[in-house]
Amino acid sequence: MGARASALPVRRGDRLYVELAIDEWGVREAQALRYRVFAEELGARLKPSGAPLDVDEFDPHCQHLLVRETKTDRVVGCTRILTDESARRLGRYYSDGEFELSAVRDLPGRKLEVGRTCIVSEYRQGAGIAVLWSGLAGFIQLHRFDYLFGCASVPLGDQDMQAAAIMNRLRRQAMASPETRVTPRFPLLNSPASEDVVDAPLPALLKAYVRLGARVCGEACRDPEFGVADVLMLLNVDDLNPAYSRHFLDRAVDY
Repeated sequence: MGARASALPVRRGDRLYVELAIDEWGVREAQALRYRVFAEELGARLKPSGAPLDVDEFDPHCQHLLVRETKTDRVVGCTRILTDESARRLGRYYSDGEFELSAVRDLPGRKLEVGRTCIVSEYRQGAGIAVLWSGLAGFIQLHRFDYLFGCASVPLGDQDMQAAAIMNRLRRQAMASPETRVTPRFPLLNSPASEDVVDAPLPALLKAYVRLGARVCGEACRDPEFGVADVLMLLNVDDLNPAYSRHFLDRAVDY
C-alpha cells in the first residue's frame, strides 16, 4: 500500500462501525466484497486476478475505508481514498480514464478522490451508506481537504435511456457551475436526452452525494465493462449540507 495518513478513529455503533484498513488483509477484504458486488451481483467484467477479487493498479496507492458489522466484524461496505498527493505520485486519478479532468485539477486547495464504493444489499438503502459517509467526513475533517470527488454509477438501460433519464433529473437538481464541468471520454448513446425522456429515480449512493451538497460535473461517461454510466460528483466541503454533516458525524454511533 502507498503512504498512509494517520489512522481514522474508530466509531463503533450497535450494528456497524467504520475504520481504515490497517494491513493487506483488510485491503483483501475490500477487494473480495467489491468482487461479490460488482462481478457476482451486478455482472461487471473485471480484470482477471487469479482469485475472486476486484484488483487494479490503483489499490496500492489508496487507503481503504471499511464498514464492518459490530458483532461479526464482517466487511459490509467499502470505498477507497486517493489523495491528491498520491495521485501526483501515481500520475493520474482513476477518473482520468473516464473524464477530461482539468477543471477539477485546477481547483485551489486539497482534493481527494473516492471510488470503487460498494455496500452489501441488506445495508444499501440506509445504514451502510450513512456509516461510510461518517468515515469519509471524519477523514476530510482530520486532514483538512477542501474537495471530494469521484464517479457515481447509474444503470445504462436499453440504448442508455435509463442513464439519460437520470441525467435529466440531475441537470435540474444538481448540476455544477460551468467552470467545474468535465468532458466524458465516452458519452452516452442518448446524450443529452430529449425533454420527453421521463426522469428516473436516483440510485442510493448518488442520492446521498446530492443530499450532502455534491454537484454533477457535466454529462455521464459510459462504462460498458461494468454495464453502467458514471457521473463525476464534486463536493466543495464549504458547501456540505449542515444537516447531513451532523447526521454522518454525530449519529454514526447510533448504527
